[in-house]
Amino acid sequence: MTTHTTSTAPPSHRRKAGKPKAVKARATGNRRTPGSYAVLAAVAVFVLAFLAPFIVILLNSFKTSADFRSNGSLSLPAQWNWSIIAEVWERVGFTQKLFNSIQISLGVVLIAVLLALFNAYAIGIGRIRWRTPFLIFFLGVNVLPQEGLVYPIYYLFKEMGLYDGKLGYTILVGITYSAFGTYLLSSVFASFPRELIEAASMDGAGRWTILWRIVLPMSWPTLSVMCVFFFVWSWNEFLYPLVLLISNDNQTVPLGLSVMQGQYTSDPTAMSAAALLGIVPMVIFFLIFQRSLTRGMTAGAVK
Repeated sequence: MTTHTTSTAPPSHRRKAGKPKAVKARATGNRRTPGSYAVLAAVAVFVLAFLAPFIVILLNSFKTSADFRSNGSLSLPAQWNWSIIAEVWERVGFTQKLFNSIQISLGVVLIAVLLALFNAYAIGIGRIRWRTPFLIFFLGVNVLPQEGLVYPIYYLFKEMGLYDGKLGYTILVGITYSAFGTYLLSSVFASFPRELIEAASMDGAGRWTILWRIVLPMSWPTLSVMCVFFFVWSWNEFLYPLVLLISNDNQTVPLGLSVMQGQYTSDPTAMSAAALLGIVPMVIFFLIFQRSLTRGMTAGAVK
């Protein structure tokens, strides 16, 4: 009688035997290809090209005029001159300009977002009549150049007594930006789930309740992106405040920094320090709201 014996390895031995293949597969999957290195190199070049102007501004903001003339704009400061920042701050009156820009930009964001929300709710969800002509109108407002509107607006502000006033300027820019917000939100609300609206209506919710309790929370990612863009656009506006805000007490940061450049004289170090003062608030703003901006853009892409 022949007895056949079969030796079977324990499960632990079998798992151990399979590990090298898995490790090898992972190592092969993580191996970089020449194409990936090329992409990394292209990204590095793009980042350096993007940061180069800011690095030059940062270096020249702390140089003396003699150091700039002797060593050029690309050298490190021979001695870090921190007093030039304070001199530019006092010369420009940066405290008042900074307060004006923050006040105006926040007002523009509030007006533009509210108007865009109401308009888009009526067009995208309410399905009002002549929806397409309204959308074409708002799109046309977005493509009109500022140069073609500035003089009619100037005379209109003169007649209405709004000239050289922060309130009138804030309302103007807010209404202008709301056209873009309306066009953007209308396309988002057009694909809004109708089942939610119908279910809320059957439960007795009115239009205002649907707007504030259902539409607004679900649209907040898009609204947060709009808030960031509107704030940055309003902060960087130059032509409208140049024409409509002429007094020193009402001017914004870009206008205040423009006084550093004269027709026949210029100080590169002072101009660099002024540019640095104008950049720092925007950098701080993006560092604070970068998470909201990223979440909003990601949510829009996923949707």
